[in-house]
Amino acid sequence: MPSRTTGTDSPLTAVGSPPRTRIRPVITACLLAVFLAMLDSQIVATALPRIVGDLGGLDVFSWVTTAYIIAASVTTPVYGKLGDLFGRKKIFLIAVAVFLAGSALSGAAHSMDQLILFRTVQGIGAGGLFVSVLAIIGELFNPREAAKYFNLFGIVFALAALAGPAVGGALTDLLSWHWVFLLNLPVGIVILVLVSTCLHLPRADRPAHIDYTGFVLLSAAIVALTLAASWGGVKYAWLDWRILGLAAGAVLLAVAFVAAERRAAEPVIPLHLFRDSTFSVSVLVSVAAGIVFLGSVNFLAIYIQVVTGASPTMSGVVLLPMMFGLVASSVISGTAITKTGRYKWYPVLSMAIGIVGALLLATMDTGTSRAVVIGYMLVFGVAAGLNMQVLTMAAQNTAPRDDIGAVHATVSFARQLGTTVGISLFASIFYSRLTEEIAERTPADALRGIDPDTLNSTETLDRLTEPVRNAVEQSYAAALTPVFLTAVPVLLLGLLAALTMKNLPLRGEDHRGHEVAAEEN
Repeated sequence: MPSRTTGTDSPLTAVGSPPRTRIRPVITACLLAVFLAMLDSQIVATALPRIVGDLGGLDVFSWVTTAYIIAASVTTPVYGKLGDLFGRKKIFLIAVAVFLAGSALSGAAHSMDQLILFRTVQGIGAGGLFVSVLAIIGELFNPREAAKYFNLFGIVFALAALAGPAVGGALTDLLSWHWVFLLNLPVGIVILVLVSTCLHLPRADRPAHIDYTGFVLLSAAIVALTLAASWGGVKYAWLDWRILGLAAGAVLLAVAFVAAERRAAEPVIPLHLFRDSTFSVSVLVSVAAGIVFLGSVNFLAIYIQVVTGASPTMSGVVLLPMMFGLVASSVISGTAITKTGRYKWYPVLSMAIGIVGALLLATMDTGTSRAVVIGYMLVFGVAAGLNMQVLTMAAQNTAPRDDIGAVHATVSFARQLGTTVGISLFASIFYSRLTEEIAERTPADALRGIDPDTLNSTETLDRLTEPVRNAVEQSYAAALTPVFLTAVPVLLLGLLAALTMKNLPLRGEDHRGHEVAAEEN
């Protein structure tokens, strides 16, 4: 284990060792980095209408988000491996610096093309923020100690999700959309200062054989899969030759990547990690969690605004109990894991409760009261919180220390990949069903002259006659049902995978500071 303090801020040193890390400033910097990464994905969406109004480019504005997501997805596993090779502190600082450079450039953009390019730069930096934070925590603490710090990330996720739209709207209205990006700069500078001065880790002494072939093949596969998932059923039909070509290309590139990793001296994703069943299960359950818990949230917001008639501000209030359930279950489970060292049953409960929550959400219609909706979402939030950091802890617990960065990167990448697939899959199901429902429920020509993409806005709904508005609301409610019914088999597969996880305790330390783990029960 690397030298460290046990929670104080005093930089004590051992004889012949580098200065010890000051834990509190470093944890603060890590939480700020996670907050920035999460906030950025939420805050920009609010400002996009104003950005399009200023810069134009309505036909390509979706790439402001797509380019960021692709860049972050591609670089996440790369940063994890580079941290293993060259040291986590150095790679983390580089990621923060690139993110800040992309933020500054985005805030100064004068055209949509420039903004898309600069958002790509920002995404390249963002890919290293979260995974580097997880790896640093894994480097500083044994898994049992790390559990209490992982708890804080659930709170940060919820705060960023809730604060993002409000902060984005306020900055855009009071200042300008440029400040949505420029806000990152002062926070990022604080992170750079704290990490540079307070984080001290052993130097990486492994020979650096960079797997360029693996980097290129994995990046190309991720880009192809992300584009296929984002465009399929939305921009092009799922059976369109372009979507089929992208999907086939992603498969072929993935096969080539696996072949290259078998020969690489320092593979991006060490394939030997998958021999550990705990790691493999953590990856599988992370994909399921990403698909369902993160991929479906946008559709709940649509339901709240369109079907229950809530304003954008009120919809955020209605979503609060779900976030409260997420934070509460994450903190409670993390505290229990810290005390007992046991984690197996939390992802099992997450998948099982998630199935119940999805079935409840699938029953919602125009007659469901807002109080009942809040109750259903609370159940769903509890399920989501039970797996947020547990899977990362489980994978770290049995992984070799030299591969800790690759472990965190792969689990994070699995969840991110699941989210991308989930959003695209649910969007295709939702909007195809919505089109059918509106055609069946609304009178012919009742929506003539109205852009279907604006039907979820309060302004458009207020212009409709009462019967037509009721028909639209019923259509949205009916279109949501298959989304959550589709989530059930995904969660069931996640449940079956979680049940196979070994009941191993988290590693801790004995009274002499030596790392130990109990035998499997």
